[in-house]
This record gives sequence, structure tokens and C-alpha cells, in this order.
Amino acid sequence: MLGIIIESITSILALCGLGFYCAALWSARDFVRRKRPDTPGFHPPVSILKPLKGFDHDMYASFVSHCRQQYAGEYEILFGVSSMDDPAVAAVEQLKAEFPRNAIRLVLCPEVLGANGKVSNLAQMVPQARFAYILINDSDIKVSPRYLERALAPFADAKVGMTTALYRGRAHGTLGSRMEALGIATDFAAGVLTARKLEGGIRFGLGSTLAMSREVLDAIGGLVPLADYLADDYELGARISAAGYRVELMDEFVETTVPAYGFRQFLAHQLRWARGMRDARKWGYAGVVFTFGLPWAVLNLIAAGMSLPSIALLSLVFAGRVTLALTIGVGLLRDRQVLRDLWLLLPRDLIALFIWLWSYAGNTITWRNQTFELKNGKLQHLYSGKSEA
Repeated sequence: MLGIIIESITSILALCGLGFYCAALWSARDFVRRKRPDTPGFHPPVSILKPLKGFDHDMYASFVSHCRQQYAGEYEILFGVSSMDDPAVAAVEQLKAEFPRNAIRLVLCPEVLGANGKVSNLAQMVPQARFAYILINDSDIKVSPRYLERALAPFADAKVGMTTALYRGRAHGTLGSRMEALGIATDFAAGVLTARKLEGGIRFGLGSTLAMSREVLDAIGGLVPLADYLADDYELGARISAAGYRVELMDEFVETTVPAYGFRQFLAHQLRWARGMRDARKWGYAGVVFTFGLPWAVLNLIAAGMSLPSIALLSLVFAGRVTLALTIGVGLLRDRQVLRDLWLLLPRDLIALFIWLWSYAGNTITWRNQTFELKNGKLQHLYSGKSEA
């Protein structure tokens, strides 16, 4: 009797997952075919804010990509550090020497305004920005020469309060790094596009790009109130949306670096992200259980003793999952790593289901060698950890 119940439940969940794959494909099609506003001559001055902590060699290429913008308007780049002893300072000085015609400034952000050091730095950088539009992105984001043009164009419509961007991850060799990049391209992006379609628009931000006017930022109280939030990018977009503005996905897919995670680091990072989303988007995150089509189909195969219907169900769900991965990961995001790592789809999705379940088992996360307790989206210090995730 128990076996029949498990078989029935996993069958239903596998079919729900297949439905999600179809919805995600429909949502991606809608995004590609959406009407784009014609905004000739709209190139407002913009300040790019990049908070830094530490440095690795991949970051410099990301810095350079921001200096090679084909943008008709004026722009500046502000790099924020909490200490002049930070290793990133030397890289910024090198960048200034390489691009003397670009407006590049280093901003010291000595105050600790909350548990989230990135937001603490950003809040101290905003008053130093010269221009009325502000664009925030992470230190390792690499962009195309038309990035600023695409990020600012939607603001020709006064109803737009923020633009944000989907992204792909550049993996670095290890299994954990490759799995995370695969998840970004074939699962995370699909979820964002589906949320956009089903909810009638984006109601959150992505840390890959957070562009807004200073007026809108001031209207929601600035960045200081976010200094204790883990998912600060999500919260910033949510507050702008709640204030009555639209959040738009821009016509740019940026690239982020996925560190060479060991497997434990990969799990810790995934758990941190999962618990952040669990607290920020409670009902939406609970619904993620219906998106794990492939793992549920595999569990159904086991529960059904490899019966013919369970094999047929797995074949159908697997075909849907691969189609989704190729359409969004390769076709939309142009992530060729997906082709190389397609064989990792099943183990990656099984781990994702495990992480989803595990995320409800506690409230602690590890971030930058520190352990925090997460309460209503906010971070509370506990003790130092042993590994960075």
C-alpha cells in the first residue's frame, strides 16, 4: 500500500515538473518576442558602483569590460573597499593607469552598517556618485560593450524603476563549479523567466545588475535598511516593485565567475542561496517542489519497480528537461558549457531536490568564513566558520 502511495505521489510530482518545463519554455518564448520600446537618444549619465572584497585574476577582465562601453552618455565607475589594504586596491590602480580617459574612482567605506558587508559598502558609495542614475553589479560581472545602453534604455519610460539582468556562470574545472554553472543556465534562469510570465512581470532584482535612478532609490529609503539582509538584490527589487514601479529584464545576458568550489563548498553555497530565497519568497519557494520533474521521475521509476509506465514517464520528463536546458541554457543564454555538462543534469537536479528539502531543516548559513542565523531574511552573527561558500 505504501509503495502505491509513493508511486502515485511521485508520478504526480513528475508530471508537475514536466508542466513546469513547458511553462518555462513558453515563458522564454514570451521574453524573446516581447515588444521592445524604441528609445533613440536616451543615454543618461550613470554611475556604476562595484563593491569589492578580495581579488582574483578573473575579476580584472570584468573590470576592463566596463571600461570598454560603447555608450553615448557619460559614465563613471566607483569601486568601494572597506580597507585600503584590500588586495583589490592594486587592481583598481592598475585599471586607472590602463584606462586614463575613463572616470574611475576608489571609495573607502570604513563604516560597518550591518551584517551584509556588500550593502554596507554600497550605502557609503551612493553619496559619492555624481550622476542621477546608479547601476550596481557584483565585482566579477563581465559585460558586453553595449551593456550600459541596454541597461539604461528602459528608463525612457518613467514607470520603470529598475532594470536587472539574467546571467550565465563561467565554471572553473571542479565538479561543484560545473554543477553550479549548469544550474544557473538551465534551472535558475528558467525560474526567473517563468516568474516573469506568470506574475505579469519581475518583482525582484538580480545581483548581476541593479540599475535605478537615485530618485527611485531615495523613494524606498535607500540602501541602509538593507544592510542586514542576505538576499539584498531580491529585496531591493521587491521594494521598488512594491512602490509602484516596474522591474524590467534587460536585453543583456552578463557573465559571472563560478569559483572552483570543492563539493562541500558547493553544497554550502547552494544552501545559503536556498535559505535566502526561502525567507525572501516563502510561497514561491515552497512551490519549487513542483519543478523537480526529473528527480521525481527517477524516484517514481524506483517506486514502480521499473514498470513500463514509469519508464515512459521518465523518458518523457527527461526529454522535456533536456529541451529546456538546450533552449534556455544554450539558445538564450549562449552558454556552451551546457553542451559539455549535459550529462550532469540528473545528479545536479537530484542534489537540488536534496538542497530544497535541507533548506527547511534549519536557519544557519555560512558566508565569507562566518556563520549567521537567518531570521525573516536578515542575518544575525553566530560564529566564524572554517570554509567560504
